[in-house]
Parts: sequence; C-alpha cells; structure tokens
Amino acid sequence: MNYTIQNEQLTVEISDLGAELMSIKSNDGTEYLWQGDEKYWAGRAPIMFPICGRLWEGNYTYLGKTYSLPNHGFARKSLFTLKSAAKSFITLELKSNEDTRAVYPFDFVFDVTFTLNESKLDVKYEVKNQGENDLIFSVGGHPAFNVPLEKGLSFEDYYVSFDRTCDAVRVDFSDTCFLTHNDPIYKSGGTKRIDLRHDLFDNDAIFLYNVPKKISLGSDKGTKGVTLTYEGMKYIGLWHAVKTDAPYVCIEPWSSVPATDGKTDDLMTKEEMIHLPCGYSYKNGYAIEIK
Repeated sequence: MNYTIQNEQLTVEISDLGAELMSIKSNDGTEYLWQGDEKYWAGRAPIMFPICGRLWEGNYTYLGKTYSLPNHGFARKSLFTLKSAAKSFITLELKSNEDTRAVYPFDFVFDVTFTLNESKLDVKYEVKNQGENDLIFSVGGHPAFNVPLEKGLSFEDYYVSFDRTCDAVRVDFSDTCFLTHNDPIYKSGGTKRIDLRHDLFDNDAIFLYNVPKKISLGSDKGTKGVTLTYEGMKYIGLWHAVKTDAPYVCIEPWSSVPATDGKTDDLMTKEEMIHLPCGYSYKNGYAIEIK
C-alpha cells in the first residue's frame, strides 16, 4: 500500500514495498518524481541495502560460506511495516527474518524515515545491529526525477551542477558495470556543471567522488528544479536507461560501489562496507529540496 505525507508545499507518497518514494508533487500539481514507465525503467526511487550495485556473478562469501544477493540488495523488493507516522513524516521498518537470513546471515533492523520541512524532503536511514557479530552493509538511494519539469523544455535544456568547482573523479566501470580501479579525473580543469544529453548514459551510469555534497538539477530556461544534499555519502551517480531518450535522470547518493570486475567479494574485506558493532546503530541519508 501507499502512504501519504504532506504539508503546505509538498505531497509525497511512499510505498510499503521497498519503502520506495512513489510521488513528490508541489502544491501547483507539478510531479517531480519519475513515474516508472516500463518502456524505459519501472523504478522510481529504490533503496540500496545491504549492498550498493552488483556482485560478481551475484555472489559473495562470508565466514567460508557463499551467498547470493540481487543487484542493490533485497530491501527494494521487501515489504516494510509502518513504525510511526504523522501528517508530515513517516517511518517504515524492515527487520531481518528467515528469508533475509538465507541470503544475508545477520540480524538487523532497517528504518527509513521521510520528513517534510517546507519545500524539503529528508530521507533518513537508520540501521541497527541486533546480532552478535559486526553487521556489514552499505546503503544508498536511487531517486529519479522527471526531465523536463516544465512544458516547452527538452531534456537537453537541463543540467546538473555542484555548488562549487571540484576535481571530480569518475568511478571507472567495466563493460559489465564492475570496478576496474582505473578512476580518471572526470573533466580537465574541474567540474561544476554537467549539461544533460541522452548519450551521456550510452555506457551506463556516471558515478563521481571527491565532489561537494550538494548537487542541483535545473535549467536556464525554466524555474523548477531539484537539489540533493548527501553529507554522509561518498558517491553521487547520474543515470538513465542506457541508449534511450528516457525523460528522467536518476541522482543517486551511495555509501559504496559495486564489486571489482572478476572478483567474488569476501564480505569481511569488501571495499568500503560499513562494519557496525553489536548493539550499535548507524545513520545516513539525503535530502531533496524542490524549487
């Protein structure tokens, strides 16, 4: 089922399946969130947990045993339960169970809280370790936004920009979207603005690090846009369906990245995973501000 939170500026819908954002509408009726046309991509804003990206051949090892996880983990296909809610916020919860332990042998609670504050939607993740060993995981978001946001404009009228120029580094992926560890500087002379073109994504996503923690989507020809802040996330990704004219762009804050090309990860040594001790909790997230 879908839940609705709202204030005087925004109305937001969230599904209990995957705790996925389903709609972000301003009070003038503008829909900012991509609505999942299967012609291009059926998703809207899936959550990455307990991994971001994909594993080599879908597998990893932990304490000598091999397990399998789908791309981006299982949270996006899991049914969350309602923990608490009011008019302008909601918390949905996923607890480890027999099905999750079969593919991920840990005891956890994963809470996702959505809170409206004027024109901003805060998305907060909290992970709690309820097991005896370190809980090893990563987390991330995958929200997609309509482009264009206004009639009369085209995809190519839009850009994404950081709030200052930076020496952005691009995560280099193999043809099958695994790490090569040959990360280049994204743009000689520094990066501040990336003008959108559909062919930017002909070789899949653009993932960057060493960048400011604020990125905006907008157009010089329009007034509507979106700004994401992601203070606790190392990576920011841009993507739409490969080699298409898809009318959206995903802006994805991730805490880690996929597996190395040709390597089955041991979860204990997998790069940039969070190791959370027994009894502790971890918090992260991002915010979406609507213009």
